[in-house]
Amino acid sequence: MGKAVAFLLAVIGAIVVVGWVVHAIIGPLFYLALIVALVGGGIYLYGKAKKSLAPGTRTQRRIEAAQKTYRMRNR
Repeated sequence: MGKAVAFLLAVIGAIVVVGWVVHAIIGPLFYLALIVALVGGGIYLYGKAKKSLAPGTRTQRRIEAAQKTYRMRNR
C-alpha cells in the first residue's frame, strides 16, 4: 500500500513539474504570437487607411473639395 501511494504521489508530482515546464515555455510564445498578431493587424489597417486616402480616390477628392470650399468661404 505504501509503495502505491508513493508511486501515485510521484506521478502527480511529475505531472505538475511537466505542466509547469510546458507553461514556462509556451507562455512567452503565446505572448509573442499575440504581439505579432497586433503588429500585423496594425500594419494591415495602416495600409488600408493609406490606400483609401491615396490621390484619385473618392475620399481624397471629397477632402480636397471640402478644403477648396472652406478656403473660398473664408477669404
